[in-house]
Amino acid sequence: MAGYEGEPERAWDEYQWERFLQQQEGKAEKYMQLLEEYLDDPQRDEIIAREMGWTQLLDARDWGAELDALTFALTIWIDHLFDRNASLPNEPAAVKLATQAALANAKLAAALSSDSLSEIGMTIAYLKRALKAITISMDAAAQLQKIAGLVTRSQYAVLRQRLFQVRDGIVTLMGKYRCEWRRRFGPESFRG
Repeated sequence: MAGYEGEPERAWDEYQWERFLQQQEGKAEKYMQLLEEYLDDPQRDEIIAREMGWTQLLDARDWGAELDALTFALTIWIDHLFDRNASLPNEPAAVKLATQAALANAKLAAALSSDSLSEIGMTIAYLKRALKAITISMDAAAQLQKIAGLVTRSQYAVLRQRLFQVRDGIVTLMGKYRCEWRRRFGPESFRG
């Protein structure tokens, strides 16, 4: 990533990328800690945005911010589902569902946490990772639904709807950034 933090325009070597990815992992950890700490706070979104330095989320609610909020709401809904059913934490499919939904939330937050138009390729890569985590969550939800008595039919219907909303939102946002990439760099520059 040329030009990152004032560095001259040149290709990064593996060590520079490693340092950058470690910083991003640290941000994802901080986000997850804040999410856990302020889970029940009515001002949690504003608190987390302020703590993470996401001033653009405090100033303007764009579509990406709405998707981020939707993914956050999905994670909270799954947490409440676990609170209502003591058997879920013991079920591997349920744990996979919760873990992957939280991971999707963190990856989406990482994608939208900076001036995403300055590093479109990185943003798309994070969105792809968020999409993969949501897809795994969808598979885990389908597995969970097959186990009698763990989730009701209506709970599964709501869960499935929310997962599809997040998935569709990520796909739409990826399309937006890919179009911007093509506009800036030409259609032949896109390999995706």
